[in-house]
Amino acid sequence: MPAIKKRKIDSEKAAAKPKATKSRTSSESVPEKKSAPVEPVANDAQSESDESQPQNESPDGEETQPKKTFRDLGIIEELCNSCEALGYKHPTPVQVESIPLALEGRDLIGLAETGSGKTAAFALPILQDLMERQQKLFGLVLAPTRELAYQISQQFEALGSLIGVKCAVLVGGMDMTPQQIALGKNPHIIVATPGRLLDHLENTKGFSLRHLKYLVMDEADRLLDLDFGPILDKILKVLPKEGRRTYLFSATISSKVESLQRASLSNPLKVSISSSSHQTVSTLIQRYLFIPHKHKDLYLIHLLNDMIGHPVIIFTRTVNETQRIAILLRTLGFGAIPLHGQLSQSARLGALGKFRSKSRDILVATDVAARGLDIPSVSYVINYDLPPDSKTYVHRVGRTARAGKSGKAMSLVTQYDVEIWLRIENALSKKLEEEPVVKDEVMVLSDRVGEAQRVAVREMKDLHDNRGKKGSVLRGRRGAGKRGRDDMDKEEG
Repeated sequence: MPAIKKRKIDSEKAAAKPKATKSRTSSESVPEKKSAPVEPVANDAQSESDESQPQNESPDGEETQPKKTFRDLGIIEELCNSCEALGYKHPTPVQVESIPLALEGRDLIGLAETGSGKTAAFALPILQDLMERQQKLFGLVLAPTRELAYQISQQFEALGSLIGVKCAVLVGGMDMTPQQIALGKNPHIIVATPGRLLDHLENTKGFSLRHLKYLVMDEADRLLDLDFGPILDKILKVLPKEGRRTYLFSATISSKVESLQRASLSNPLKVSISSSSHQTVSTLIQRYLFIPHKHKDLYLIHLLNDMIGHPVIIFTRTVNETQRIAILLRTLGFGAIPLHGQLSQSARLGALGKFRSKSRDILVATDVAARGLDIPSVSYVINYDLPPDSKTYVHRVGRTARAGKSGKAMSLVTQYDVEIWLRIENALSKKLEEEPVVKDEVMVLSDRVGEAQRVAVREMKDLHDNRGKKGSVLRGRRGAGKRGRDDMDKEEG
């Protein structure tokens, strides 16, 4: 394993390390650190800085405390330089609360909303310790979905680029042989979905995590929602209990997460940033349209005509509807691309890449894109189908209005969705405004949209007829049974 570059730290920088013992207590009941409610920020690695306001001035013009820096938290010079190179100027609240405790060697439970900077909150302390120990298979991060695993790996490599960190990604839907080769090169960090990690622990010769120093379970509530519980139990049995630090990050603490916490953490400290799992940022405008179900496509196209040139994510409930709407929009001349769990893994990564690079400005997706993924500069989110629960709604609309920027979320509510919509409003603790739309302007689109709908129906029939064949867009057989271990991280929607 190539040695990680080490450098001495200035004594002044070391002296600046905060003594994070002031307002903290430790007990078996897991003490809680709370901070004032904050707006979620752009990247789960970090936020963009708000340049429009002086650091020492509040919105009222009063003097406030200067913003903390990563050096203030005890992060060493090399990693501070990496943060600055990536444009991360000031730590987010979850990082301010978590990093000093993690540097003291404590197990952590982090409760924070999507986009609050969780990835850097656990990545920086792990990378700092890695520089001292220079050990292969040093840290393991478990994520619920394949896309999130790739994103976490990219952020680890970006933050650790100046010290030569190597990551391996182990996810389902990909050939195991290249992953086995990557493990043979002794990476420092493994980012994995639980099912594929267990496959490698059972079948890859010579692969063991008995010397692991750090375990992170990101989006722990989602890991358990996807029924990874029995697999996690098997993984935890083969990990070392002594000398291992564990970080558990979750949007909410459920009974399942509490049992996972008891099984894997040692006298942890809790860091809580959001007071509610249903918070949305103040820069997000939320509206709904109450429309007849049969006219959903017409209203969707009417909305998109006003959003041309802006990145938009359209959320649907099913794979079939995602694919149909993508075809419908392309037929009408929109640059749309689908993302769902029935695509091959390379096609899913390709779709995300095209949307991020802005070669496509509309992403039509199931809830595989709702959680954890950071896609910068999304201007609009449209809920074509309402989500099944209010927590998913918050994650969906959290794809826009990031990093202090404004954004707009529009939801199409039909006569069949009233009960779900009322539950969402109740969870948000507010009544949302209806978007004013002139019906005659919408109905003008009937002929064009009707023809495009017929084209989409024909293409969907061809896709289903060819399903499972070599080169087909939709993978697997229609009506396939229970998902196997390799498919549990697909999150088909």
